[in-house]
Amino acid sequence: MMTWGQFGLQDGNSPIMEELIFLHDFINLVLMFIISFVGYMMISMMKNSFINKNLLEMQMVESIWTIIPAVILVQIALPSLLLLYMLDESIDSSLTLKAIGHQWYWSYEYSDFWFAEKNSFYEFDAYMIPSAELSPEMFRLLDTDNHTVLPFNTHVRVLISSADVLHAWTVPSLGVKADAVPGRINQVKFISQRPGIFYGQCSEICGANHSFMPIVLESISGEAFINWIANVE
Repeated sequence: MMTWGQFGLQDGNSPIMEELIFLHDFINLVLMFIISFVGYMMISMMKNSFINKNLLEMQMVESIWTIIPAVILVQIALPSLLLLYMLDESIDSSLTLKAIGHQWYWSYEYSDFWFAEKNSFYEFDAYMIPSAELSPEMFRLLDTDNHTVLPFNTHVRVLISSADVLHAWTVPSLGVKADAVPGRINQVKFISQRPGIFYGQCSEICGANHSFMPIVLESISGEAFINWIANVE
């Protein structure tokens, strides 16, 4: 998760997020070069009392400063398009999780696991833990009473919807963000690459308690996940 004084994005825990961070760094590098070059030219022209008319009105110069920006834009557009196709890539998922937004909490359902004794899928609600009930190792406004447990190195599909108003299911470390729209199901897919606890929040203004419906994903091994799902009450 983000820490105090951190400059930049959260550490990526999925291939998509890692590629997004690389693209972000590359674009920032290009921007730094452009800003430095343009700033140098502006300062040089302001300090210089002479004007070169061939530099201001010359076909070759105009062609150069048209072609170079076009090449730079192409260099930025190509990896951006590649990432867009990677985000929409359709792969058969090993596990499906349903996330439904409410005012103001999330409910989850593991639709791949049917409990015969309950005659239903495993489902639970995740409410934010109030500040007065936090223990020292918990994070204020980020921890929930129930964690969403998922196995790492597993292709997971999350089906997202809402029971009342617009919400948005967002986990920055995994590079996923999708609107929860009433009457509509959106889908995100990701692969968590390492174990840990990862935090997110609703990213769509949904009412008075919009900032009090966090998301907590706990990534564990496949064996531990099977043991956890087998022992849930």
